Amino acid sequence: MDIVIANERHTKYAQIISETITESAKIRGTGIAQRTPEYIVKRLQNGNAIIALDGDKFAGFCYIEVWGHQKFVANSGLIVHPDYRNQGLAKKIKKAIFELSRKKFPDAKIFGITTGLAVMKMNYELGYKPVTFSELTDDPEFWKGCQTCKNFDILTRTERKMCLCTGMLYEPGQEKSAGRHAPKKQMNSKAFQRLKSIKEQLFLKKKNNE
Repeated sequence: MDIVIANERHTKYAQIISETITESAKIRGTGIAQRTPEYIVKRLQNGNAIIALDGDKFAGFCYIEVWGHQKFVANSGLIVHPDYRNQGLAKKIKKAIFELSRKKFPDAKIFGITTGLAVMKMNYELGYKPVTFSELTDDPEFWKGCQTCKNFDILTRTERKMCLCTGMLYEPGQEKSAGRHAPKKQMNSKAFQRLKSIKEQLFLKKKNNE
C-alpha cells in the first residue's frame, strides 16, 4: 500500500473518489458533504491531498483546504474505499494529511468537522480538541461546502452555531504547554458525552420533523 502526496498524475482517480464519498454519505445517513470530480481534480493537482493506492487501485483519500489567509486549514474528505476498510488505513491517511498540513502551513490552526466517532478519536490522538463552531473559520466559503449535506438545514437554523457534526481544532504549539496526547480515558469525558447528547437530540428532532 502506497500513501503519497497527490499530484496531476492522480487525476484519473477523481471520479471514483467522488463516487466513494457519495456512496458513503448514503450508507451513513448522517450527512457527508458531496464533492464533484471537478472539485477533487483541483485538490489532486495542487499538492494539498493524500491518496492511498494498492498498486493502481484506489484505496483512500483526504485533502487540505486553506481558509482565512492561511490562518486555518481543514483536513477534509477523508474516505477509504469499501474494499480497504477496517484495516487501519483511515488512521494512516489521517496522520499523513496532518503531517502535510503541519509542514506546508506550520502557523495555521488545523480543524475539521465530523459526525464520526472514529474520526474524532483519530483527531484527538493527533492533538485536536472539541470546540464550538465559533472557534473555527468564519469564512463563508467553507460553510458553503456543507450545502450538499442532508443536515444543512440544522446548521442554518442554529445560525452556524451547531449541527450534528462536532468541530475539532489543533492549535500549533499547544503540545509544548500541555503535551500532545492527553490521557485516552478523556475521550469519555463529560465534554464528549455532552456533545454526543446534544447531537442525538438534534438528530431525533430532525427525524420527528421529517
